[in-house]
Amino acid sequence: MDCDIKEVCRNIRCDTVMSIGRLGVGHIGGCLSVVDLLAVLYFEEMRIDPKQPRMAGRDRFICSKGHAGPAVYATLANRGYFEKDLLLTLNAGGTNLPSHCDMNRTAGIDMTTGSLGQGFSCAVGAALGSQVEGDGATIYTLIGDGESQEGQIWEAAMFAAAKKLDNLIAFTDCNGYQIDGAVAEVNDVAPLADKWAAFGWHVIDVAEGNDPFAIKDAIERAKRNRGGGKPTMVLLRTVKGCGVSFIEAMGALNHNAALSEEDACRAVAEIRGV
Repeated sequence: MDCDIKEVCRNIRCDTVMSIGRLGVGHIGGCLSVVDLLAVLYFEEMRIDPKQPRMAGRDRFICSKGHAGPAVYATLANRGYFEKDLLLTLNAGGTNLPSHCDMNRTAGIDMTTGSLGQGFSCAVGAALGSQVEGDGATIYTLIGDGESQEGQIWEAAMFAAAKKLDNLIAFTDCNGYQIDGAVAEVNDVAPLADKWAAFGWHVIDVAEGNDPFAIKDAIERAKRNRGGGKPTMVLLRTVKGCGVSFIEAMGALNHNAALSEEDACRAVAEIRGV
């Protein structure tokens, strides 16, 4: 890799927990489970320019899993889209960093999302638009395994396959939990690999979904699928709260949890190994 991706992941994790710790509450579990993906996308894979966030023909990332907004912000700050001080204004009055991503308020955000399923449809539309324009962009999008219970996900999936959108690479954060408990117990979405394949998608299943090297390999495999006429779904088997043991141990309770500044400092110490 071109950078120390493990260090990038640590930086993003630390900034994410500190921003939520300043606020006192947030979607800490689902943010930490996707940090490694975001680091690989923004620091290794995407054709972007922080100085030109609306650059024509850029690759785009659409976070349909809106709860991960704070992790996206921490990634953008580390990539140079805005100053890190702004992270401490997360969800405060008048902030440019609302709880869910807003393209009209935050540099680097490619689509306003929040209502589960909506962002995925927008990503499909962006991929279609890119093909019509012929700009060569790759469109990336992230959904959750609990979000996969939404019918809108599967309507968009059918459309993407029908239109042969092989410039679309999607990821499912399979961390196993949603707000009310384990996904398998609330409304099981398994077997996801078989379902996506049945909907006409190229499927890559990554057992170590928090390993940036495994993620990068999956993305490279997905890119080699371009020209095959199928969009790609990468299933990332992740740990909710990954990187902080006391947050991981909360299970479903870390979906939207209280996190004091003292807790955040304790989490940072663990992430840094000090």
